[in-house]
Amino acid sequence: MSVINTTDDKFDEDVIQSEGTIIVDFWAEWCGPCKQVSPHLEALAKEKEGEIKIVKVNVDENPMTSGRFGVRGMPTLMIFKEGKVAATHLGAMSKSRIEEWIAESA
Repeated sequence: MSVINTTDDKFDEDVIQSEGTIIVDFWAEWCGPCKQVSPHLEALAKEKEGEIKIVKVNVDENPMTSGRFGVRGMPTLMIFKEGKVAATHLGAMSKSRIEEWIAESA
C-alpha cells in the first residue's frame, strides 16, 4: 500500500475511524526536512503493508487538522492507535530511526 494523502474533510475517516497503527505525517511543500522524510515513509508503507498505515496531511492545504492537533513545526509525525495520538515526533528522522520510534511507541 502506498502513502495516503488526506484532507481536513477526510481525516476522521482515514485516521480516527481506522483500525490499527496509523502514522500521520504533517508536512508542507516548502519544508526541506519533510522532503527528506517522505521517501522513508513511502518505503515503510510498502514494507509494512498490513501492519501500519501511513497518512500525509499537507498543513498549508489542511490548516484545520494541523491546528486541531497543535502542529507547530514540520515535519511532525504522530502515531495514532484506536483514534488517539499515541506518540508525537517533531523533525526529520532516518528510516531506521522511524522504525525504532514506531516499535518503541507501538
